[in-house]
Amino acid sequence: MEVTVLHAKSGKTLTTLKNLNAKSTIGDVKKQYQAKNSKFYPTRQAFKADPKGKVLKDEDILGELGLASKPTLYFKDLGPQIGWSTVFMCEYAGPLVVYLIFYTRPAIIYGVAAAAEPKANVVHIAAACYSFHYIKRLLETVFVHRFSNATMPIMNLFKNCSYYWGFSAFISYFINHPLYTTPAYGDLQIYGGLAAFLLSEFGNLSVHLCFKNMRPAGTKVRKIPQPDSNPFNQLFKCVSCPNYTYEVMAWISFSIMTQCLPAATFTAVGFYQMAVWALGKHKNYKKEFKDYPRGRKSIVPFLL
Repeated sequence: MEVTVLHAKSGKTLTTLKNLNAKSTIGDVKKQYQAKNSKFYPTRQAFKADPKGKVLKDEDILGELGLASKPTLYFKDLGPQIGWSTVFMCEYAGPLVVYLIFYTRPAIIYGVAAAAEPKANVVHIAAACYSFHYIKRLLETVFVHRFSNATMPIMNLFKNCSYYWGFSAFISYFINHPLYTTPAYGDLQIYGGLAAFLLSEFGNLSVHLCFKNMRPAGTKVRKIPQPDSNPFNQLFKCVSCPNYTYEVMAWISFSIMTQCLPAATFTAVGFYQMAVWALGKHKNYKKEFKDYPRGRKSIVPFLL
C-alpha cells in the first residue's frame, strides 16, 4: 500500500509512503514520515483522514479508516514539542521559589527596614500552605500522574510559566508586605480557612491517586471514572473532574484564610480555566461512553 501525504492547509503533496499495508497503524506512518523528514519526530506529527477532520490516534489502523482506493492522509506540523512532565516541573517549581523569595528575603523586595518587621502568624501559615501545595504538585508529577499525551507544544512552557510565576509574585508581594493587614475575623477565619485548605488538598490528592489506578502504567486506557472506598472520591458521583473541584476549593480556602484580593483573583481566573477544561473532558466522556452517568456535572455539583 502506498499512502500519499498532503499538507493539511495547502493541500500540497509532501511525500508518498510505501511499504505500508491495511494493518499498519498511524504510528507506523509517523515512523516512515520521520525517516524521510528527520526533524518531524512522531510527537510533532499529526495526521488526519480529512483536512477538517479530527487528528488520528497512533493506534488507528489504516484499513479501518475508510480511505479511498488511493489512500491519502493530511499532515500537520504541531511544532517543537516538550514533555508534559518537564512543563509541569517548571510550572510548579517556579511559584515555590518565587513565593519563598518574598517570604524569606523581604529586604530585597520591600527595602532593608522590612527585614526587621515582625510577621503575623497568618503570613507563616500562608507560606507553609503555598509551599505544601506546590511541593505536592511536584511530587504528583513524578510519582502519580500518568499522561495520555507524552508532549505538548513548547510555547506552552512559556505561557504556563508566565501564568503561574506571575501570579505567585502578585500574591506573595501582598501577603508578605510589611503593611499586610491580617484577616478581619482573626483566628476563626485563619484556622477555618486552613482546615478547609488541608481537606481540599487531601481531596485533590485522593482523586489524582484514583485516576492513576484507573490507567495501568504505560497505557492510554480510558475508563468511566468511578469512586472507590476513599470518602473524598465520592465526589465522582456528582462531577466528572473532582480534582478541579477540590483545587478550586483549596484556593477559595486560601483566599479566605489570608483575606488577600490577589489570591482571590488567582482563584477566579483558575476556576474559569479549569471550568473550560472540565466541560471539555465531560463532553468527551459522554461522547466516548454511551453509559456515562447522566446526573454528573463537569466541575460544580448540580450546577456546572
